[in-house]
Amino acid sequence: MTLRMKMTAITLDCPDPEALAAFYRRATGLAPHPRSDGDFAALVFEDGLVLGFQRVDDHRPPRWPDPGASQQFHLDFDVPDLDQAESMLLAEGATKPEFQPGGSRWRVLLDPAGHPFCLCPS
Repeated sequence: MTLRMKMTAITLDCPDPEALAAFYRRATGLAPHPRSDGDFAALVFEDGLVLGFQRVDDHRPPRWPDPGASQQFHLDFDVPDLDQAESMLLAEGATKPEFQPGGSRWRVLLDPAGHPFCLCPS
């Protein structure tokens, strides 16, 4: 028998949950979760999936693409225009690492807490 699980949340460790939630809110337009507080903030997708951000005081971000401090996970976002999305996200506080394994097929950016995420053409 296979256990069927439904994913309800993805939570990222970070030093400032409210700031990171604000970054992703500006990037995605997702609504804030009503139970956000100083140590936890979250956004809610239309289907109920929660993207959460929890405070970790000694948070050490991954160092993309250093395998000694690996990315641990990453998020992928489809966007209609790679250049436009990259420009907007860089203006909002994302950074673009030098290493770009996707060439022109996708872009790797780092959120303000250092988590890598990819922009993919939709």
